[in-house]
Amino acid sequence: MSGPINDQVPADCAGAREIGFSVPQVYNASRVLFDNLARGCGDKLALIGPAGTRTYVELCADACRWGNGFASLGLKRGDRVLLFLDDTPAYPAAFFGAVRAGFVPLLINTLTPPDLLQFYLADSGASVAVADAEFCARFNAEACKDTALHTLVVVNGAVGDHAASNAVSAAGWLPQHPAELAEANTHRNEMAFWMYSSGSTGRPKGIVHLQHDMAYSELAFARNVLKLAPGDICFSVPKIFFAYGFGNAITFPFSAGATTLLLPGQPKPAAIFTAIEQYKPTVFFGLPTLYTSLTKAEGADRTDFSSLRMALSAAEVLSADVFNSWKTLTGLEIVEGLGSTEVLHIYLSNRPERKKLGAAGLRVPGYEVALRDKDGRDVADDEEGILWVRGDSNTPLYWNRPDKSAETIREGGWIYTGDRFVRDADGFHFFRGRADDLIKISGQWVYPLEVELCLADHPDIRECAVFAAELPDRRMTLKAVVVMNSRAADQSEATRRLQDYVKGKLLPYKYPREVIFIDELPKTGTGKIDRQALLRM
Repeated sequence: MSGPINDQVPADCAGAREIGFSVPQVYNASRVLFDNLARGCGDKLALIGPAGTRTYVELCADACRWGNGFASLGLKRGDRVLLFLDDTPAYPAAFFGAVRAGFVPLLINTLTPPDLLQFYLADSGASVAVADAEFCARFNAEACKDTALHTLVVVNGAVGDHAASNAVSAAGWLPQHPAELAEANTHRNEMAFWMYSSGSTGRPKGIVHLQHDMAYSELAFARNVLKLAPGDICFSVPKIFFAYGFGNAITFPFSAGATTLLLPGQPKPAAIFTAIEQYKPTVFFGLPTLYTSLTKAEGADRTDFSSLRMALSAAEVLSADVFNSWKTLTGLEIVEGLGSTEVLHIYLSNRPERKKLGAAGLRVPGYEVALRDKDGRDVADDEEGILWVRGDSNTPLYWNRPDKSAETIREGGWIYTGDRFVRDADGFHFFRGRADDLIKISGQWVYPLEVELCLADHPDIRECAVFAAELPDRRMTLKAVVVMNSRAADQSEATRRLQDYVKGKLLPYKYPREVIFIDELPKTGTGKIDRQALLRM
């Protein structure tokens, strides 16, 4: 499928007018990278890190080889390429090469098991995949069954004995292709790349993004909040396959001619501390769970954080304890925001100069946001409503999912987020949970997030999660899973203490009936708390 597909967001939407966004009808997203050559930044470092460095000239040449290589495999305009990659220079090179040639890369979570990988391949129709050598075994018979995959290109290592028979090594294959490639004459509203939802509430959805979406999110968020300069070095611990990490490591630094620090492998605190001291990043991107781990980790107080000028967080609510612990450790206040894969990046954000602890933030210029009741009517300040958002980086559809598209993507390009918020008189938005997570406990309605935020403020708790659980008699109850700062000597006494704390801070019936103590909360590949894993406990 090729050609323009976005008929959702009006071309003259208020957000686009507000930030003065305009790209030509014929536009290819690879310009985010390649425009650095026209600006005379070719010899500047685009990438640094333990997996190697690349100047902008070198990265553009690599991207051209990838684009030509994909074309040599018989791909046609709009064909999909599945990227199953860790954060190394191969990722942006393969991504921009595919986009420049008119193909559509899919950014896939590298924790994906073979059965889910088979779904992605079959759903997208991808006939070519690129994977790190360490992930080759994932492309087994189960993953490739009933799919169109005919070539697996292996990077960062040799093709192993367990790799599929269609695997080829990029080390020998890539240099055969030219290092120059003219950009495809794609329409601004043509598909550029996809990401998949986590699938926590059912089958994952293919979230389609268009050629102009990267440029829009950069102009809206990065210019107003990050204010990057060519001298900046961006370090995103959340991986590139995550929409938040993609903007942090790819879109924003390359748009500004800055440098990206890529750290492959598991983001353990020791590796993060070493990278900060060795490569001196200036802007750091994390999640609340990551900041919690870093502030508690061995060696944190011996790490030199002086190169950092800014630290950002998104995806989950940031507690006062984490905020204050990071500020004590580094001297920096974390700037919190909220975004989604459907919008591509952050649309609510605090600012370095204007913030409120516990708030997702103010509306980001370029995005219209509204709080509405269940009937679609706007609510007033200090009243709870469901958040709707519109901007020109909104996805136009979920691939092959007209039912889910209709639920989420509403008339005029508005996205119904399903998130409940309260907006104060200053325009700051405070998250209150999901529209569908209200449960009845002892005949009273309770939002689990309210209880979770209450427990998170307890001085003895490092991190926690609260969720609804069904009892054998079908009644609902609240369960809390907590990680204490120090192991409780008497768990029964600790449980009573935490329950009494909630009863005192909130209404008595809102306390968690069951408290489970564990050493560490399970995390997803994007660093969020894995609530599906907790439900299975």
